[in-house]
Amino acid sequence: MLSDLLNQNNFILFGHEITNHFTVFGVDIYFYALAIVTGMLVSCLVVAPMFERKGEKKDFILDLMIFIVPLCIIGARLWYVLFDIKTFINSPKGFFLSAINIRDGGLAIYGGVLFGALGVFLACKFRKVNFFKTLDLAACVLPLGQAIGRWGNFFNQEVYGKEITNPAFQWFPLAVQIDDPSRWYQALFFYESVLNLILFACIYSFMWKRRGATNGYAVAFYFIGYGVIRGILEPFRQSEYNLPFFGVEGVRGMIIISALLVVAGLLILLFLLKKDGYIFRKKSVGSPDVKEEKGEDQ
Repeated sequence: MLSDLLNQNNFILFGHEITNHFTVFGVDIYFYALAIVTGMLVSCLVVAPMFERKGEKKDFILDLMIFIVPLCIIGARLWYVLFDIKTFINSPKGFFLSAINIRDGGLAIYGGVLFGALGVFLACKFRKVNFFKTLDLAACVLPLGQAIGRWGNFFNQEVYGKEITNPAFQWFPLAVQIDDPSRWYQALFFYESVLNLILFACIYSFMWKRRGATNGYAVAFYFIGYGVIRGILEPFRQSEYNLPFFGVEGVRGMIIISALLVVAGLLILLFLLKKDGYIFRKKSVGSPDVKEEKGEDQ
């Protein structure tokens, strides 16, 4: 059962086992959760100057978080459950109890992104703000939040790849020790974290310099960029950490979703480029070139 693999009690760092949580008033606080929360808070701080630059009020970010955070958690869990539906149906705890028990682990980023977009829509309706513009602003820092949140996978000892047997590559964070300090694996969480940081830098700098009024470019670039990143790294995951396609064993659901995300991003980008006149531009009948050619013929 995949959910039994998550939220292990310890992680290994430099050969030493370290507890991956601490207790406050009898409640266990996991480093995994702290990584996700840190990613959200840092993203809010970083996006604030962008909001001002684009003519939006910074206090709207708080409203966004009120809508986005709970919906992200619901969406991430729902997506995870649906794609591994057989595991939860056959759970000894019963489907409902195992499905809502997120403390046992199991959140899927694509579901969080989808429901997060719904949260943006509801917040914009509530405050009467342009939805597509706000979605673009959120998309430009989303990879940053993911880059930080991915470190939660390290604390949970998950999202790792094939075993590394060459001692030259057995060092953190290029590789991670899982279960046994003598065994090293590809640190896929770290690879994705770095690639997400690069994607964030590209989208954020583009949005900062962009002066056009057309919205959607950040969303398109995020779809393409993250779809490619996830699609490349997913095949390297240990098989038990690959969500099946709606419970169909042997079919890696996230690879299919990643491919669809890239296609969607490309279609959005082509639409925006056409709308702004960068591609498929038609020559006007009365252009100077046409007039000059007619004059020469006469």
